[in-house]
Amino acid sequence: MKNTPLPPHIGALHPGPRNAITDVAGVTVGHTTIADGPIQTGVTVIRPHGGDAYRDRVPAAGTVLNGFGKSIGLMQVEELGVLETPIALTNTFSVGAIAQAQIHQCVAANPQCGRRLPTVNPLVFECNDGYLNDIQAMVVSEEHYLAALAAAGPGFAQGAVGAGRGMSSFGVKGGIGSASRIAPIANGAEYRVGALVLSNFGRPAQLTLAGHAIGPMLAERLAAAGEPEKGSIILILATDAPLDARQLRRLSLRAGAGLARTGSVFGHGSGDIALAFSTAYTVPQDSSRPMPQIAMLHDALVDPLFQAVADSAEQAIIHALWHAETVEGRDGHSRRALLDVMADRISQFSEQAP
Repeated sequence: MKNTPLPPHIGALHPGPRNAITDVAGVTVGHTTIADGPIQTGVTVIRPHGGDAYRDRVPAAGTVLNGFGKSIGLMQVEELGVLETPIALTNTFSVGAIAQAQIHQCVAANPQCGRRLPTVNPLVFECNDGYLNDIQAMVVSEEHYLAALAAAGPGFAQGAVGAGRGMSSFGVKGGIGSASRIAPIANGAEYRVGALVLSNFGRPAQLTLAGHAIGPMLAERLAAAGEPEKGSIILILATDAPLDARQLRRLSLRAGAGLARTGSVFGHGSGDIALAFSTAYTVPQDSSRPMPQIAMLHDALVDPLFQAVADSAEQAIIHALWHAETVEGRDGHSRRALLDVMADRISQFSEQAP
């Protein structure tokens, strides 16, 4: 798109060099996008590090802001406070297929998984892309998961790609968005926080962009009726700050602050789930290996991280809208890009990072 305005920058904190979740060292992201007529869907994979997540687990915790969702693996993450696989995002009807793909991949790398070694906890999040995608076709397969896993790298596309291909937000095209912030801590340390969202939520009239309530105008231009909230959003947060699972759960909860700023009220039919993990250390799966000796960040010092989470989550949602393209899918359904619908109104909000 020519002369595309820059998205507004949220907050006073500086972004990392990519302004993406991969500014947290070691984190990589990959997509498989399926765009074929009525099939508009895909898979997105977030790797917490370059090794075997089953053998070297990272601390993690989640928050269910509204539980209208069909994810797999959250219960064990809540109990044990670690990830055992990469994080996978896809559509609602493909959760089972992707979970099976994660199990197969883990067994291939660890042949004693489920025998001499413990079973693996797959972790798959979903949103319903059935407006644009023929979700009943259930075309997403193990092949697509493995391709996204193999494609994972520090640079990745945003918008209507991967799991975000068929997603909608605020009556326009949603999808994948990411952002990062650098949080200076009072003890002199500096940590990075990155967010990645699968954005599929929001009614047109609700949209607030960098504090500007443009939703009523958007609803008027889309001639949108006052339908109830039926979407969802998954918010994934990464940090290099040394935090335990309890602290990471507190971090994940603050993603709701960034989500609310965009106009969301966590509607009845919306599945709004946040998960945070730290790359500061790993927890060995093998009990014969030593546990890490890490000094955790003091609770009294975490406020800058909370700010970074809220700002990067809001920024990631804006980036999902900003990078999206108009997509046509099943039965003639289409979602226009926000910049196509509101270009004359939102260009004035464009601003550089501090």
